[in-house]
This record gives sequence, structure tokens and C-alpha cells, in this order.
Amino acid sequence: MTKYVLKIKKALRVLGPGLITGASDDDPSGIATYSQAGAAFGLTTLWTTILTFPLMAAIQEMCARVGIVTTTGLTGNIRKHYPKSILYLMLLFSFPAIVLNIGADIAAMGSVANLLVPAVSPFIFSIIFTALLIFCIINYSYQKIASILKWLCLVLLLYIIVPFLEKQNWADVARYTFIPTIHFDKEYMGILVAILGTTISPYLFFWQTTMEAEEVSHAKHKIVVNKNFMVKMEKDVIFGMFFSCLVMFFIILSTGVVLHNGGVTQIDTVEQAAKALEPLAGKLTYWLFAIGIIGTGFLAIPVLAGSLSYIVAETFNIDQGLDKKFHEAKGFYVTIIISLIIGLLLHFLGISPIKALIYTAILYGITSPVMICIIMHICNNKKIMKEFTNKKISNVLGAITFLIMTAAAVLLLYFQFS
Repeated sequence: MTKYVLKIKKALRVLGPGLITGASDDDPSGIATYSQAGAAFGLTTLWTTILTFPLMAAIQEMCARVGIVTTTGLTGNIRKHYPKSILYLMLLFSFPAIVLNIGADIAAMGSVANLLVPAVSPFIFSIIFTALLIFCIINYSYQKIASILKWLCLVLLLYIIVPFLEKQNWADVARYTFIPTIHFDKEYMGILVAILGTTISPYLFFWQTTMEAEEVSHAKHKIVVNKNFMVKMEKDVIFGMFFSCLVMFFIILSTGVVLHNGGVTQIDTVEQAAKALEPLAGKLTYWLFAIGIIGTGFLAIPVLAGSLSYIVAETFNIDQGLDKKFHEAKGFYVTIIISLIIGLLLHFLGISPIKALIYTAILYGITSPVMICIIMHICNNKKIMKEFTNKKISNVLGAITFLIMTAAAVLLLYFQFS
């Protein structure tokens, strides 16, 4: 057993921000989206994992490269090279979107914990989780937090186990994975837009860039930024995005086989998904699914709150960094605390988690195409990126992502207001 733990530790040491970024994309709100896709449409959305993987990898690789070359976060680069109006507009949309996402995730964790321990109310659990997150983020260094987040990534493996507890028709699984099935109706197009909005989210752009910049800054005397280093970064990002899409695949597969085939076609929250699994797939599947939701919340919320705090700190040029003590970067940590507390208090505003996710998707949908354009512009600027500008394949994939996300944003707005 010790031998395997040592091997896992070695593997996690090699992997960096790419793994954490990819894994944090599968947060409770993402799990809710994938569960609804599986419940409503069975296996017919499995092909979206093949579509989103190269798009996610291309954009996150660009963000990582920007962080490594400039040793500055995405917001810092925008502040330096673009009009302030773009910077403030981006902040205006990012703050409510990320806070709503945090609120939805905290509420989901509380509700699922209540399913496991009914004697304690969901809100009490949410308070406990919020307090624990604030304590860890403030008291642990960046290196310690990164180490904890890497171990939390292993929680996502629970979702890969679930489908193997049920009998599968693997021929159907392969067919729906590699042959796209599209229904041109409001419900199906709506879930496709939701999947895109969940997997390609602007907060991940900011986190990836900043974490790569911090990694280089912390180990400046040990790191030589050259082609070999960039190849290692690309592998890390590709692995992280592949891991994210793999988990997405198995959640859609699990809920598609168990819930859809069991007659459960409407899932609004992750706790509904977990509860519905118990009578259909048994206690073990139910526990694995539920524990996974709590673990992914602990993984994703520091990334969400950290992304927002870096955005605010770089916008107003205040001291920042998860490696700093509270007294060294008060504004940075206060932003994290405020975002978590506001997210927690959304419970009292009567905003349901599913509505929070819809509003988040709308805000992300509006900002994603703009952010993709800015990232591509930075990555093709030789003054900023020097010899590490985009290759042709990066520009092609970036352009495809921009077009798809723009179409998704238009469709999302149409579905919500038509």
C-alpha cells in the first residue's frame, strides 16, 4: 500500500496547475449539469466530451503560456496592455458570476452532506464548510494549498468507479461517444449550451494564468523557460483537461444508464441526482456520488475564490498571493472571505442553486468569447510573448472555440428570454 501511495505522490509532484485547473472544472455545479444531461438524454451527449477536450486544452495552454512568459496573471496583462474599460467590464461580469458559482457549490455541498447526515441542517453544513475553507485558504501557503488540491483531485476518481457497478452496453457507449447525436429542440440545445458554459469557464482562464506565473516566480532560480519547459507545461495542461473530460464522461454515463433508464429525467440539483441513484443503483453508488460532490466542492471553491481575488488584486494593483500571510495581503484575503460569505448568504436571498447556475452561465457566456479574443491577441503579440507566440494549431483551435462559445452565448440568451 505504501508503495502505491509513494507512486501517487511522485505523479502528483510532476503534475502542476493544469491538473488542478482541469479537476476544479468538475465542481458541484458542473456535476449538476452533467447529471441533468445524462438523466434527460441518456447517452446521447457523451460525444460532447470529445468536442470540449481539445478546445479546453487549447485555451488553457495559451493561458498557461501567458503566465509563464510574463510571470503575471491574465488581469495584470489586460491592465498593462489594454484600455481600462475592458478591465473594469471584465471585473463587472466576473465578480457576480464567480460569487454565484461559489454560492451554488456551497449550497450543493450542504444539501448533499444533509442527505448523508439528516440530523444536521443543510445550512449548518454550509456554514461549517465555508468556515473550514476560509481557515485553510488564510492559514496555508500556496504550496500547501496546491498539495491539498492535488490530493482532492483523487476524489473525482469516484465517478469513474460508479458506471462499473452497473451493467453497461459498451457498444452503445462507443457509438454515442464517437458519433454525435443532435436534437434540434430547445431542451437539447439548452443542455449543449450548459455543457459548453460549464466546461469552458472564464474563471479557469484567470486561475491557470496566475498559478503558472506564481509557480515560475516561486522557483525562478530553478526554472529555465525554454521549449522543453513549455512541453512539460503542455503535458500538464493536456492531462488536466483530459482528466476533467474523463470525469464528465463518466458522470453522463452513470446518470444516463441509471437515472434515464430508470425513468428519472429531470435533475435540478446534485442532491437530487445522489438521492435518485440510491433506490436505482444501491447504497454504494449513492455514497460514492455524494462524497464526490463534497470533495469536488473543496477542490473547486478555493479555485473560484482565488481566481476572483487575483482578478480584484491585479485590477487595483494591491498586494496578492496565496503564499503571503494575511497581514501581507489583507485586501487579497478579504476579497476571498467576502466572496465566500456572500456565496453562503445567497441562501437567504431565495436564489435557488439551479437559478444561480443559470445566471452564472449567462454571465460566463457573455465574457467567454471576449476573453478568448483577448487571450489569442496576447498570445500572438511578439512584444509580450517573445518567441513563445501561438502556433497555427493554437490559433485554429482558439478560433473554433471563439465561434462555438459565441454561438453558445447567443443560444443561451435566446433560450432564456424567448
